Amino acid sequence: MIAIRAATPEDAAAIAAIYAPHVLTGTVSFEIEPPDARQMRTRMAASDGLYPWLVVTTGGETDGGVIGYAYATRFRDRPAYKYVVETSIYVADTAQRQGAGRLLYEALIDTLRAQGFVHAIGALALPNDASISLHEAVGFRRAGVYREVGFKHGRWIDVGIWQCELNDARIPPVEPRKFAEMGIVRG
Repeated sequence: MIAIRAATPEDAAAIAAIYAPHVLTGTVSFEIEPPDARQMRTRMAASDGLYPWLVVTTGGETDGGVIGYAYATRFRDRPAYKYVVETSIYVADTAQRQGAGRLLYEALIDTLRAQGFVHAIGALALPNDASISLHEAVGFRRAGVYREVGFKHGRWIDVGIWQCELNDARIPPVEPRKFAEMGIVRG
C-alpha cells in the first residue's frame, strides 16, 4: 500500500538518497555533486511554507519508507512570476513504473491548483520518454526546447519545457495560499 503525505525534515535523508543516483550517473539533474540530508532540509525550509514538498511511501502514511518525492519551487525570482511554479519529481529506481509517481504528481498538481497558482512548469532533460509521458499524463503540454544548455557526462543536453495550466489567469490574479496552511489536496 502506498500513501502520500507532506514531507518533513526527517525525510531529508531518504530524499537525498533517492536523488543522488540521478545526480551521479544520470542527466535528468544538472547538479554534479548530490546534496546531503542537511542540504535537502535547507531546500525544503526555503519553501517558507508556500511551496509543497510531498513524499510517497510504502506501507502507509506513518510506517512506510519514502520511495519518491515531488515539490514545487519559485519559477523565477522576479515578482511578476509569483503565480507560476516549477515542479520536480523523483522516484526511487526500485519503485519506477509502478504508478506511485503518477499518484504523487497528481497530488502535487491538485494541491498547486487549490493553492491558486496559475501555471506549473516542468523542465525535462531530453531525451526522457518516461518523464514526458508522466508529465503529459497529469496535464502538462510541450511548450518549447532549450537546445544544448547543459553539459554533463561529456555531452550537451537539451531541456524541454512542459507547461500545465492550473487555473485561469485572472485579472487581478488571486494571491496563492500557503501550503503550510492548507496541506495536500487530492482531486
